[in-house]
Amino acid sequence: MASAHKHITENISHLSNILELEKCESYLLFRWETNLGAGIRTLLYFLGLAYCFIGLSAITARFFSSMENVVKQTRKVVRIDPSTGDEIVRYEKVWNYTIADIALLAFGTSFPQISLATIDAIRNIGELYAGGLGPGTLVGSAAFDLFPIHAVCVVVPKAGELKKISDIGVWLVELFWSFWAYVWLYIILEVWTPNVVTLWEALLTVLQYGLLLTHAYAQDKRWPYLTLPLKRTDRPDDWVPAEATPCKYNTNVYNDLSELHQVGEDEIRGVGAIFPIHSRNETGLGYQELSVNDCSAECSNKDIQHNISLKDSHFLQLWKQQFEDALMLERKESKKLNNVYLRVASISWQLLLAPWRFLFAFVPPYHIAHGWIAFICSLIFISGIAYIVTQLTDLISCVTGINAYVIAFTALAGGTSWPDLVASKIAAERQTTADSAIANITCSNSVNIYVGIGIPWLIDTAYNFIAYREPLRIKNAEGLSFSLLVFFATSVGCITVLVYRRMTLGAELGGPRLWAWVTSVYLMFLWIIFVVLSSLKVSGII
Repeated sequence: MASAHKHITENISHLSNILELEKCESYLLFRWETNLGAGIRTLLYFLGLAYCFIGLSAITARFFSSMENVVKQTRKVVRIDPSTGDEIVRYEKVWNYTIADIALLAFGTSFPQISLATIDAIRNIGELYAGGLGPGTLVGSAAFDLFPIHAVCVVVPKAGELKKISDIGVWLVELFWSFWAYVWLYIILEVWTPNVVTLWEALLTVLQYGLLLTHAYAQDKRWPYLTLPLKRTDRPDDWVPAEATPCKYNTNVYNDLSELHQVGEDEIRGVGAIFPIHSRNETGLGYQELSVNDCSAECSNKDIQHNISLKDSHFLQLWKQQFEDALMLERKESKKLNNVYLRVASISWQLLLAPWRFLFAFVPPYHIAHGWIAFICSLIFISGIAYIVTQLTDLISCVTGINAYVIAFTALAGGTSWPDLVASKIAAERQTTADSAIANITCSNSVNIYVGIGIPWLIDTAYNFIAYREPLRIKNAEGLSFSLLVFFATSVGCITVLVYRRMTLGAELGGPRLWAWVTSVYLMFLWIIFVVLSSLKVSGII
């Protein structure tokens, strides 16, 4: 009896030692986090994730506004009329819309995955195995892009409003390269050199991004022998259409565009300029609304520069006002509320957003230098927040014991793809066609592979080739291959319903409210299928 009691005591002691070893000793900011219970830590980390998602939503809207100014840039072209000899001045757009969708929109919204994977590769340089932030996260991001983002965009247009792809040829080219990216990934990992990546495979992966740009541009310009014989329907002249009366300014002391999130419907939109634009008028430095929709490309390059002087002191005044707006807790809209509870709730919400607003106030006004400075700064902030998201998801995996791949397919994929969702939603709202909203989804998936995984692989394989004459090895190839197969199967269901909507309703997005929501629920169901099956496989259950 004593011997049995001793044996049980030893087993309990051994189990306690195992549990103690399995306790997550990692922490985010403070060492004392490890003293908290697992449930409390998990709750805190999930709240941190939600707060990061709010920040990503806001800075992505800022990024989108800066990109609109970049795309609107024009150049002055002077030609001589051969018959009269007079000079003819024209302003031609610098950016092609298709290239802007791929090189700016898709690349910018995929920047979290690209930067994180590159940092991870640099940290693991010299290792024979690829870092933890591998293809699994990117496949999860592809599924998030394809299913939840389409599900959101399809219900964004107003009831009855239809938004269709104006250039089916370009979309088909982008769709082909998107699917080929994951076929190429499967070939590398399972067919060509199983579980191994060579220097030449990594180099070919990166070069295919250039082929995507070239092929899409050729289709847009209808180059002979290289394009599909599909006609383009009417599309607006501007990447973001102008208002009916361009260059009309509305002067207000506190403009609604200064708010990250407005009361009610606009609370989570994060659309348009996050910070207002100031202009010198007759009465002094006033507060003016300058939405990117308000001016045509020529106006944005001539009239705005004429009416808004961005020199030295005025530039500092603009930037200073951004910080003042960031610290203002009660907005104009909340002051109009008669209900004291709603007013307190609005102030509390603004207080919650104040740290993000203050942080993003460091981004220069987005109409400076055609938006390039704000564009680059926004990418830096997106990358930084996405890095915090990955740290939080790692901690959640560590504390809860959930398989890291399951976290990657869900929280990590959603966190790093949040800019994709916000940018596509904004494009679906503000543009008259569905081209950019859907192109951002398909092109982001391509960029994730060709650049997001190609560059990290190129860094590691080049170092290993020079230092060890060895290739780069990949872990968990079997689970990744299964996820790719599930992704292909579910993506066919997604594309099929988009084609069906085009044939029956005449557009991919919008339409009758009921059918829009049915489509949205169906796409979310496909995503759940992907996540569940992939999670069960990597967990060894199936």
